[in-house]
Amino acid sequence: MTISKEAIMKALSTVEEPDLKKDLVSLGMITDLQVEGKEVKFTVILTTPACPLKELIKERCVKAIHQLVSTEAIISISMTDRVTSSRTAGPVLPGVKNIIAIASGKGGVGKSTVTTNLAVALARAGAKVGLIDADIFGPSIPTMFNVEMSRPEVKEGPGGKTIIVPIEMYGVKMISIGFLTAADDAVVWRGPMASSALKQFINDTDWGELDYLLIDLPPGTSDIHLTLVQTVPVTGAVIVTTPQKVALADAVKGLSMFRQPQINVPVLGVIENMAYFSPEELPDNKYYIFGKGGGQWLADKFQVPLLGQIPLVQSIREAGDQGSPAVLSHSVSSEAFRSLAEKLAQQIAIRNANFAQTEPVAIRV
Repeated sequence: MTISKEAIMKALSTVEEPDLKKDLVSLGMITDLQVEGKEVKFTVILTTPACPLKELIKERCVKAIHQLVSTEAIISISMTDRVTSSRTAGPVLPGVKNIIAIASGKGGVGKSTVTTNLAVALARAGAKVGLIDADIFGPSIPTMFNVEMSRPEVKEGPGGKTIIVPIEMYGVKMISIGFLTAADDAVVWRGPMASSALKQFINDTDWGELDYLLIDLPPGTSDIHLTLVQTVPVTGAVIVTTPQKVALADAVKGLSMFRQPQINVPVLGVIENMAYFSPEELPDNKYYIFGKGGGQWLADKFQVPLLGQIPLVQSIREAGDQGSPAVLSHSVSSEAFRSLAEKLAQQIAIRNANFAQTEPVAIRV
């Protein structure tokens, strides 16, 4: 039996992308198709390098060709990626495809720890990642990346404008007020000054081409949050909480802010940090010392995904203090963060396929 390209493409048009619910051919995900006798070679373009379903997609392609074309086909599939975007090129961050706000209702829930590990996990998966530490009054990103003593270089941009060169570590480009002030100095600024610093981080930093720019926001709802949504089109927001009631009450407010009609930023999901305690010597044991099911309750209440549950283990805290994110290790916690990054990338791709691009907030809130 002669195998034709037309027959292969017809077979692949029956393979559905699990998240986007459309076939691979109509989505333009099949490229470089070659057929030589019984040998069939092609490339599948995924929506993110952190795709958790790449093996499932590959299996479905092989099955479709064997069932609909020829059982004798020798199939070779390459996987590459082209991260989708929620925005069109504009004057602000023109090379950044997706801007993700990481928020929490209250402090102390491990938002910066989660953001750090998400950024590193996405970078290790092959994505181009940037991180803005927007917690002007309590920057912790420099410590978590072990770059407290680093100072960003500056260069001259178009029209003589001064451009900041971000610090890079573990494959992540980052900027923080912690790089620009002495470690022991308190930042005693009014709201407009903090907002001005965030705008400078966005507009005057050489971010280049990025698939994901994560924004580590301060706790609560403040000038910084409003400045962000007024300055850039935010792809989506992620809410970090812990299971206990007092944290959930504030997380509801944080999530509701993004849902307000005048802001209207899609909420990509909820992350439950410190979900349970697992002793290092008993890694299979789970003790719900802060309560159980709080993250799922919040996700169900607002009908958004629960992206993941991160355990409370000593090694995560130690890794943050040492400036070596937990996701770099080989442990239960590292697997949790890698899975979390895959699910976040998955939700970003679904959001980009199904919703219109986000616009900066035009009104003064």
